[in-house]
Amino acid sequence: MPLNIAVGYSSLTGPRERNEDYCGVATPEGLELENKGVIAAVADGIGGHKGGREAAEYTVRGLLADYFATPDTWSIPRAVETVTTALNRWVIAEGSRNAELAGMATTLSAVVLRGRRFYTAHIGDSRIYRLQEGRLHQLTVDHTWEHPELNNVLSRAIGLDPRVLMDFADGELVLHDRFLLVSDGVWGVLPDALMADVLLDHPEPQAAAAALTSLALANGGHDNASAVVVDVLGLPPASLRDSLEGAASLPLPGRLKPGHELDGLVVEEVLHDSRETLLYRVRNPRNGQQWVLKTLQPAMVGDAEATAALLMEEWRARRVVSPFFPQVLPADQRSCLYYLMTWHPGATLQARLDGDQHFPVGEVVRLGIALLKAIAALHRLDIVHRDVKTDNVHLGQDGVLRILDLGVAVSLAERKAGDPIGQAGTPSYMAPELFADPEPAFGHDLYAAGVTLYHLLTRKYPYGEIEPFQTPNFGEPARPTRWRPEIPGWLENILLKAVAREARDRFETAEEFILALERGAARPIAAPGCQPLVQRNPLRLWKMVAAASLAINFVLLLILLR
Repeated sequence: MPLNIAVGYSSLTGPRERNEDYCGVATPEGLELENKGVIAAVADGIGGHKGGREAAEYTVRGLLADYFATPDTWSIPRAVETVTTALNRWVIAEGSRNAELAGMATTLSAVVLRGRRFYTAHIGDSRIYRLQEGRLHQLTVDHTWEHPELNNVLSRAIGLDPRVLMDFADGELVLHDRFLLVSDGVWGVLPDALMADVLLDHPEPQAAAAALTSLALANGGHDNASAVVVDVLGLPPASLRDSLEGAASLPLPGRLKPGHELDGLVVEEVLHDSRETLLYRVRNPRNGQQWVLKTLQPAMVGDAEATAALLMEEWRARRVVSPFFPQVLPADQRSCLYYLMTWHPGATLQARLDGDQHFPVGEVVRLGIALLKAIAALHRLDIVHRDVKTDNVHLGQDGVLRILDLGVAVSLAERKAGDPIGQAGTPSYMAPELFADPEPAFGHDLYAAGVTLYHLLTRKYPYGEIEPFQTPNFGEPARPTRWRPEIPGWLENILLKAVAREARDRFETAEEFILALERGAARPIAAPGCQPLVQRNPLRLWKMVAAASLAINFVLLLILLR
């Protein structure tokens, strides 16, 4: 059952000739409701002139439209903050271009209901309340200056400052929750207790919103009065895993062989057979198209964790719409637990290395730029791949590089403190800090990309091959020219920076890494300095100091005994 709400809103013009408030609600359906939720907002334009209304309306309209254009993998605060930052720039720019709109600004209070949680975003002195069990709770804090002679002088607002400082909060939804968003033309006139009584006396949200605004003006309100009421009538399953319950209950297919059929698809080849998963190349006999089918090993039947992991992998992969990744295909009529991806003839980089393919320097640079563009596309969605390596980078016959396998990827926006992390990639490609702290970060993918390019050129690893059972000691990475002297110095410097032992010495973003490769010899980066022994191996340093001290003391003792 999806989230079910009822909404009411009202905005009345007070004694002023112009209503500078603006409110709006967006209530999508289907997957958009599941992924983005419902959003309601109230804005109160300030300035006492034409610009206030323009700022309020543009901000609310822009938020309700652009919020749904942000990636599904972004956290709600990040999505709202990104949109409002752009809206703030427009309001400031418009006020500076048009003298009639000079000083235009607006408050903004918004609430997003998604799944079984709510999220608030707030700047200014409009307010958000929550009515629960007959009590009205204020969820926001007014951003106003304390002044003995002036009331409601805003310290923060959209259009007031180049930097938007919004307050964000979130919490669990409860059935029959009622949220109230109001401008100061309502809460400034009606005490909280009276607003609670009105909400309790009017069970229909539209009637409640209209009653609040009318009562505020009837009680002598001199400002515009706006109110939005949102009622929670039904809640979806408890989590994303529960929302995928239908797919999770599907049986696993038995082990398939070439020629077998599943849901009208003919198996042509077993592509991958690992401890937990199976990949098949299948063909649709109706149109001849070839796809990849991914499922779990039959032995994993009843393993709820593995099932949830496969479903989450499909969920993430559906949201990575990019030519650098295989695309997930709809499989609504599936009788078993699996998902389908596009098939691309070609081979992984590791398979090409195993086939004795030689990669010239120019080809590695081209592939490196493509690989980092793919990683950048993933990071823009707040997803860390966590297993970038030559085995997971595919080069198609069409010349397009694609990253495979989101099985251990993590969506940072969805991650909560204390969530299990799981295995973080392949040891030889893992950043040194991952052996002490497995917390995922974007920089770990960039390190793995550096190792991938290093291995593609040299068939070696910068710190040697690391086995899963090892706890390695990282010294200085071996220079790639040790294995291939023809590698140019500028490229060697880039690779050494990418795989530096300390995270602070590496590239910070995929875009910075790409720029270094594109500039190449035209603007080479400096060679990384040799790390001091005290940082590289402090224990070894103190052993050497102790040995030297012992030798000096021994010599002095011999001199004294003469």
